Amino acid sequence: MTKYFLTLLLMSTMTLTSFGQRFAIVDVSGILDQMPEYEEAQNQLDKIAANWRQEIAEEYDEIKSLYNKYQAEQVLLSDEAREEREEEIMEREKRVRELQKQRFGPDGDLFRRRQELVQPIQEKVYNAIEEYADLRGYDAIFDKSGSAGIIYAGPELEKTDDILRSLDLK
Repeated sequence: MTKYFLTLLLMSTMTLTSFGQRFAIVDVSGILDQMPEYEEAQNQLDKIAANWRQEIAEEYDEIKSLYNKYQAEQVLLSDEAREEREEEIMEREKRVRELQKQRFGPDGDLFRRRQELVQPIQEKVYNAIEEYADLRGYDAIFDKSGSAGIIYAGPELEKTDDILRSLDLK
């Protein structure tokens, strides 16, 4: 009986508190796609990436040329010369892979350039969403275009401290 009463009380409390909350959904990707400065930033990033891909492809072509030349001359080379050429080719491959990682890796040059060019535009959008939510009285705004989830939530919805207290962590 007590369980039934507690469940009923909890459900009615959740129902009553949800009536006063206002939620909205926005498409952040759609907003960004409509912004000329975002399109310009994306175009710049595409050009930079294309140049870097071309640079890396040229390096790989040179390595392939060195390898083909080595294959053709291999029988004429001494063991020492063969070993030198193999090491040179492997070292060049290693340098190109490092360059590729430096340019396109998770914390690489392209990622940093994206942060420099796109992040200020995204912040502009998020600030506009927060202003809109405050002005219109929304408690939370969800982004339907990506995995960002909640992109704005009123501070009264934040219950992390309550959970931390219940776990005796705060």
